[in-house]
Amino acid sequence: MTPEPAAERRPTAHTAHRVRVRAVYPGSFDPFTPGHLNVVNRARGLFDEVVVLVAVNGRKHPGTDEEERAAAVRAILPVEWTSVSVAAWSGLTSTYCRRHDVGVIVRGVRNTSDLQAEYQLAGMNQSLGVPTVFLPTRPELAAVSSTAVRALGK
Repeated sequence: MTPEPAAERRPTAHTAHRVRVRAVYPGSFDPFTPGHLNVVNRARGLFDEVVVLVAVNGRKHPGTDEEERAAAVRAILPVEWTSVSVAAWSGLTSTYCRRHDVGVIVRGVRNTSDLQAEYQLAGMNQSLGVPTVFLPTRPELAAVSSTAVRALGK
């Protein structure tokens, strides 16, 4: 997976005195796809720090645990992306955000079905004090899902 360059963040009169913003990009990432990499790349152009949060989802049953999936994500991320880190987590994303001083959740959306489901989660997270930013998937990556990648691997 070769990522495209992120938009470079340059200080401006409006940003010179602003508060640093940490974002979290949660998901089961089973596996981490080119679409996920694209979302991380774009998020790092918007926020000071991005945490790829490899989470446990009780409705999904991945082939590996969250620590192994986090290690796989670390192996894919370019080393020069120093503002991006990876963490494994088994609780609510909003709890992680409060405990680790994260100000925003990033979610990629491929289509209107994704947006509808994500919008409901965003409302819950907003009520818990953490806003969500949606990043639409690039059209050429919209058909790529972890489920499809797993199916191809069988």
